[in-house]
Amino acid sequence: MKKIRSFGAVATRLGAAVLALAIAGCAGTNYPAAPKNVAGLSDYNYVIGAGDVLNIIVWRNPELSMSVPVRPDGKVSTPLIDELVAQGKNPNGLARDIEQQLSKFVRDPVVTVIVTGFVGPYSEQIRVVGEAAKPQFLPYKQNMTVLDVMIAVGGLTDFADGNAATILRTSEGDKRYSVRLKDLIRRGETSYNVDMKPGDILIIPQGWF
Repeated sequence: MKKIRSFGAVATRLGAAVLALAIAGCAGTNYPAAPKNVAGLSDYNYVIGAGDVLNIIVWRNPELSMSVPVRPDGKVSTPLIDELVAQGKNPNGLARDIEQQLSKFVRDPVVTVIVTGFVGPYSEQIRVVGEAAKPQFLPYKQNMTVLDVMIAVGGLTDFADGNAATILRTSEGDKRYSVRLKDLIRRGETSYNVDMKPGDILIIPQGWF
């Protein structure tokens, strides 16, 4: 009889512990809803990062025009330029820097830089972690929304608690916002579609079953 009571007491305590964890998990998602629109991104300029591929075009100098990758150290090399920092610059700014370097060898160079392979610097990337079908990082694109991000990562897994997802906004001192991904993706409630910002981390927890 004592053994039965002991087992019942353990089961009761275990059930209470699980319930407490579930409540704690729900409380952990009590963040303000992510703002639908984010101001100040209409004039966003792409920032070059390591891993990007650049098409450097030097007008009237095809022998100096080439496609080059940005090395892991954030630099590029061209026939007349041994090393030049590319990471952290926008394409126009890098073009001006290349013109300055080439002016030592070429009269009045005119340079255009076109990014053909996008990675972007870590500080600008959108990261998706947790219960996404394909967790990964994405280069930020102007006017990118959370729906765009979820399409890119293949949606939610069967184990995801999509409505408990959060956005960690590094550009606002790691402030967290809640976002209802399940309602957005599986129920088509587009009112829950929100803008993303460069550097956002989308966190999708596992649900309780």
